[in-house]
Amino acid sequence: MRAMHGVLIVFICLDYGLGKKMRWCTVSEPEQKKCAELAKALVAVLPVAAVASFARLSCIRTYSTSDCINKIRANSADMVTLDAGEVYTAVKQFGLIAIAKEIYSDGGCILSVAVVRNSTLDVRSLQGKRSCHAGLRWTAGWSLPLGFLLSRNYLTWAKEQPLSQAISVFFNASCVPGAASIAPQLCALCQGQKSYIARRNFHCETTHSEPFYNSQGAIRCLKTGAGDVAFVDHTALWSIKESESDEYQLLCSDGTRAPLSDYRSCNLGRGPGQGVVTRFSVRKIARKFVAAAQVAFGRRGRDRQRFQLFDSSMFGGADLLFKDVTEKLVILEDDRDISQVLGLDYVALLKGLGHEGSSLEDSVVRWCCISNAEQRKCEHWALNIKSDPLVCVRAASMSDCVEKIKRDEVDAASLDATHAFIAGKCGLVPVVTEYYGKTCVTFEGGAEEAAHSEPKVFPSLAGVAVVKRSTRSVFFGNFGGRRSCHGHMYSPAGWLLPFRNPLSLEHNNTSPCNPNQAYNEVFWKGCLPGSHGNLCKVCMGGTGEAATKRCADNHNERYYGNLGALRCLVGDTSRKSYGDVAFLEQHNLESNILSLSSSGWADGWQSWDFELLCGDGRREPLSEWESCNLGAIPPNIIMTRPVLTSRIYDFLIKSQETLASNPETDFSLFQSHQYGESDLLFKDATRCLIHTSHLNYRNILGEEFYRLAEKVFNCTRAGILEFCNQDVCSIF
Repeated sequence: MRAMHGVLIVFICLDYGLGKKMRWCTVSEPEQKKCAELAKALVAVLPVAAVASFARLSCIRTYSTSDCINKIRANSADMVTLDAGEVYTAVKQFGLIAIAKEIYSDGGCILSVAVVRNSTLDVRSLQGKRSCHAGLRWTAGWSLPLGFLLSRNYLTWAKEQPLSQAISVFFNASCVPGAASIAPQLCALCQGQKSYIARRNFHCETTHSEPFYNSQGAIRCLKTGAGDVAFVDHTALWSIKESESDEYQLLCSDGTRAPLSDYRSCNLGRGPGQGVVTRFSVRKIARKFVAAAQVAFGRRGRDRQRFQLFDSSMFGGADLLFKDVTEKLVILEDDRDISQVLGLDYVALLKGLGHEGSSLEDSVVRWCCISNAEQRKCEHWALNIKSDPLVCVRAASMSDCVEKIKRDEVDAASLDATHAFIAGKCGLVPVVTEYYGKTCVTFEGGAEEAAHSEPKVFPSLAGVAVVKRSTRSVFFGNFGGRRSCHGHMYSPAGWLLPFRNPLSLEHNNTSPCNPNQAYNEVFWKGCLPGSHGNLCKVCMGGTGEAATKRCADNHNERYYGNLGALRCLVGDTSRKSYGDVAFLEQHNLESNILSLSSSGWADGWQSWDFELLCGDGRREPLSEWESCNLGAIPPNIIMTRPVLTSRIYDFLIKSQETLASNPETDFSLFQSHQYGESDLLFKDATRCLIHTSHLNYRNILGEEFYRLAEKVFNCTRAGILEFCNQDVCSIF
């Protein structure tokens, strides 16, 4: 067996080609000791003949992780393990490359938790308290909690000031290791040794020689009474003795507190764990070195009795070289972009927090437009407001808007209820909600005051099925072989609600939860913009500057949306392309009917020329929509990335106030017919925008609609959800 073991080690060495000495960066004496023992262990487990060709490990002592990054850049060291926030900095600002990522028992991510001693504190009352942070720009100790505080408007950050200054004003005193050089005011609680000699100065530095450094240190900061709250990653909770756990609680995002064991449901967000970085020129050999070290000394390493890569207990510290809770390291190949390694949401958060420095984008709001008509209205909007600059960015559809917001290519869009459900699943959050009530009171004083102004119930709209009164043979249960008109893919009234009713007696229960399958089986052909096959054959495409292929999922398709579905029902001027039933929203139906003549689309149509189909087989006039409809539709929600909620809210409120104070302007946010379409950017039924960033999108949509959407998407393929579900925490 020993001979076979030696052969295996030689094979590993030859296979990995480890001929270069690797220099690992350490940031404390305990870490230096562990590194030295790793170096000895690597030599000890190799046959003598292989030692000369093996990449021996050298340990380079530095005084902080930032010093480490500089040494790697300068070719004075080769590798180091960093928090994900520092990985991003090392890659984007210093040109290093991530080659490995830590994986823990429940995946590749950590949860940010706010720990307090049993007290009356909650997450809404942290202003003026003393805070302990794992490290500057660290995932759990800085970025996630600050992103949360900003998204809920608990923390105010003026664009003209550094974030560090806003934090120093918010908290009474703090210890944020790593902040010494850029914001010394955030170091008041730190206890590391001070010295004018850089390599001997550990005060507020990212080194284990600062007692309050990393998550373990932040817990120590709380334990000693220096701070009132510690922002740490959930793995640090496991170091708190069970006999002491009752002395601490977690602050939950909803304002409650919970025991330490509830960290999965009581946290401030999730982000990527630590990663190993190196220079691009040595990336290949560095990957092989890390892989070989794990084969020998990982959790299942063949020589783990000699040395344990993920255990620091015998060196007088914790989380040395790697987190002690690491289960394994995943090796990252060259084709992985940093956003794939750290996740789109996390990268967008870091940009929003200014990790790449200030830029023009910091003062620009990028609004998502899905057609030529929306682009024109958006540009008109930009010319009529006195606020931050508005840039209008084109996308192909509402789903594309969701993807672009997540990718940080645009900032916000008004999304119908089904797309708001999708956006919520993609990590986007509400800013404001469209209000369709009879009267609307606007509030001044910003988001904090407006938080108390929203109604207890948001007025909803209704989905309806409309037919021409002359087609007496069309009714629910008799749609087989007919032609259908649907607003657009995933629209509540045009896609989600109709299939719940009996479409055809022959196909009554064949597709209980997949609208696409149901419509394809029942209808001969139709127009469902964003679809394909038979459900695109009735569509017409666009003309002129809006020329587009047939069935595009935006207003450039003339049969798109509520007005488009009505056009589809009456047909084009040649009467060759029309439907037998249209599924749309009731809110602007009569004005859309009138616009058919005024726009030159079709002459002579009046409201009495149409009827509603009821689910029980009745037909009723359009005025009876309250008793004859497909179901209630929650309001549109304006959604964005969490860190931008305050900025987008302020922008929208300024727009609303500017336009309200200038009644003579020919522009209105909530009117669209002058652009030849309806419901551009916002629904035309909107009276005003109501602040809802403190609410969860599920609360706004309501349980009935949320559960329906969840049931449908559980068995209906949606490319946008597949994109969003590429979870960086579990894909490795």
